[in-house]
Amino acid sequence: MIQLYKMALRDLGRNRRRSFFSALALAVGLALLMLMAAVIEGEYRGAMDLSIQLRSGHLQVRAPSYDEDKTSLAWEDLVENPDSIAAQITTLPTVKVATPRLFASGILATGADSVGVRIVGIDPPSEANAPYRDGLVGGEYLNADDRAGVLIGRPLAEKLNLRAGDPINLLVNTSNGDVDEQLFTIRGIYSTRTPAYDESTVFMPLAKAQAITRAEKHASIIFVLLKEREQTGAVVTALGTGNYQVATWEQMNELVLQTEQFASAYMVVLYLIILAITATVIVNTLVMAVFERTREIGILSAIGMRGGRIMAMFFAESSLLAVGGIGMGLALGGLVVAYFTRYGFYIGDMGLTGILFGERIYAYLTLSDTLTLAVIAFVITLVAALYPAMLAARMDPVQALHGGK
Repeated sequence: MIQLYKMALRDLGRNRRRSFFSALALAVGLALLMLMAAVIEGEYRGAMDLSIQLRSGHLQVRAPSYDEDKTSLAWEDLVENPDSIAAQITTLPTVKVATPRLFASGILATGADSVGVRIVGIDPPSEANAPYRDGLVGGEYLNADDRAGVLIGRPLAEKLNLRAGDPINLLVNTSNGDVDEQLFTIRGIYSTRTPAYDESTVFMPLAKAQAITRAEKHASIIFVLLKEREQTGAVVTALGTGNYQVATWEQMNELVLQTEQFASAYMVVLYLIILAITATVIVNTLVMAVFERTREIGILSAIGMRGGRIMAMFFAESSLLAVGGIGMGLALGGLVVAYFTRYGFYIGDMGLTGILFGERIYAYLTLSDTLTLAVIAFVITLVAALYPAMLAARMDPVQALHGGK
């Protein structure tokens, strides 16, 4: 076996430039696959983390008749005495925070401009609101007893040319089906770096939201964040059902999960295309080596080397190309992925309904994906050597010797 690899190394060294570029082709293909896998994983993780952090939480406690696709303020669709329920949930050791939130549809009007928004009543001191408090880019944060202040997102402020301190009119749906209008002041402007969310979401203190919507002592949901996502099932069991339903982050983010599955299946096709191109380069390199060494192969056959041994020699060359190419590919891919892990891809507002994407997608490469791609690249390189190896092994010694003259 050692002798085979010595011969393979010598043969590859005969045309170092061609061998190098063949290994480089494999390296570039592997690096590209690593980047693609990292982007898909990063996009999924980013979308899921944003959805949990901003919209769904790990769990939601809500009324049995609650429909997240509708913004109903009917009392039978709301949670009664949400503060006490949230306090009880917070006592569970695996719960990080539980806080009530009230949702309402509204129209924000300023001058001649108006835009539809989603109004969210929050308990300002809650840790669950850290993305808005820490994401302030202008003005100040809300106080729980503020009766005339709101937070708006930076994209909405830029769209309507608004600043902190400016007055706005809000028309809000109420629990009895009417519309209430009131003048508010923009206390602050926030940014979660999620354009689709920031452009359509307006925050006000929960007490004010309950008053303007006439939903006193009610909330749409209890928003729950856990210390660990894996604890979801245990917390659901601990909460039980009672008079309310408990929705998990998987149930509330089915679209994200389905999109990820579709994207992964689609990327497999691209993986195969890239690997096929890489395999073609390897095949071309080894076929050229076969024709260049026709006389040598004939001599080896004439002195008794069997076809299987000749095939093994070409597989040894292929494996050396694979090792070299994978080594360079891991280094090159690691550098590229590291760059995009830190700086990401700027995508702006993708405008997809139902999925939250940040302004940037950050690459995230797992060890499992890295090892899987490296193994696949190695196997594909060996498979690519099958045809050239069989071509060399089936040569007739006499014809090979004659063809080499």
